[in-house]
Amino acid sequence: MHVSAIPRAVCSRCRRPASVCYCPHLTRVDTATRVVILQHPRERDVAIGTAHMASLCLANAELHVGVDWGGSPALARTFADPARPPVLLYPGDGATDVTSQPPAGPVTLVVVDGTWSQARKVVRTNPVLAALPRYAFTPVTPSDYRIRKEPSEECVSTIEALVHVLGVLERDPDRLLALLAPFRAMVDTQLACERRFRGAGIRHAATRRARPARRHLPRLLHAREKDILCVSGEANAWPHGSTERDGARGEELVHWTAFRPHTGERFDVVASPRGAIAPRTPVHVALSHDAIAAGCSGDDLRDRWRAFVRDTDVVCSWGTFAAALFERQGGLLPRSRLDLRVVVHAWAKRRVGAIDDALPALGLAEASPLAAGRAGRRLGQLVELARFLGREAEREDVLCGRSA
Repeated sequence: MHVSAIPRAVCSRCRRPASVCYCPHLTRVDTATRVVILQHPRERDVAIGTAHMASLCLANAELHVGVDWGGSPALARTFADPARPPVLLYPGDGATDVTSQPPAGPVTLVVVDGTWSQARKVVRTNPVLAALPRYAFTPVTPSDYRIRKEPSEECVSTIEALVHVLGVLERDPDRLLALLAPFRAMVDTQLACERRFRGAGIRHAATRRARPARRHLPRLLHAREKDILCVSGEANAWPHGSTERDGARGEELVHWTAFRPHTGERFDVVASPRGAIAPRTPVHVALSHDAIAAGCSGDDLRDRWRAFVRDTDVVCSWGTFAAALFERQGGLLPRSRLDLRVVVHAWAKRRVGAIDDALPALGLAEASPLAAGRAGRRLGQLVELARFLGREAEREDVLCGRSA
């Protein structure tokens, strides 16, 4: 007697079998950045792809499938919003580092989804895409895409790339981490199925099993330990909506501190803002009004910093606000950067809150301040955290059989 196979139930939303549906982990995230994902047709039917997942999470995103976009209404709409000009997320020659030099205002972020050869074909086929301003980034941690082989440790999935880039563009990386919840759920579920069925349906499973365990911390923390430079800064910030929050008086750096753990060299400068000191600034930065008013000029701060900083420094910060503000005001920062907030969240695979919460969450004692005010207290915490992560990175090197 012939018995017909019963087809598996499939979720109409995530298009995954109901038994491995990741929809309960989806969180809708609003962004000022418009996201347009151009997916290569061969990637559309890859069950473990992440472009569709990203489009489900991002309220201001759209996903289109194709190779040749000549005359496409979708692409025409992408170029039709002067308030959000299009930029292309694509590495290579001529690409700008989005972390250190983000666009000045809101943009439409165009992302090509596919393998590297597929992405190259899409860009090559469409001169209008190739002509867009290009942005790229260097991941601070290896991809967690453990069910699919990437060409190198610098490669990440589409949704991981969007988490990083949108975190920079939106200036709120913590909020974008919600996109990783369905991604990690999919990866964990797929690995559980692999353990159960020993490789059935797992793309690149044999290759992945032959590789050593993936690293979870940037090698810079250990391999370039002598170049680590921790920075912390505070700003004079008027409340949103205030008439004083414009021009130079919108946000100005008033305290900039740095510390090299390897040598003990320290930088600690208070700068007086060009505009008036906001009423709540002394409370927020934990410096007196008189101390801020007596600070040096912005030009003096930048000159003293140039004499201190080195091109070889690896700048470690908690978040990107202060460093980005310093650069917007003409401050010079080396290209090598590590946002330890992103590093810790990726390594711990959970949000640990502010830096005040990170140290106890990792079992670390409270650190001693390295300068006055809140910047000095946070600098001490950052140095303690960098030392701890450096030790962990060294341990991972040993486990992976790699030397610094």
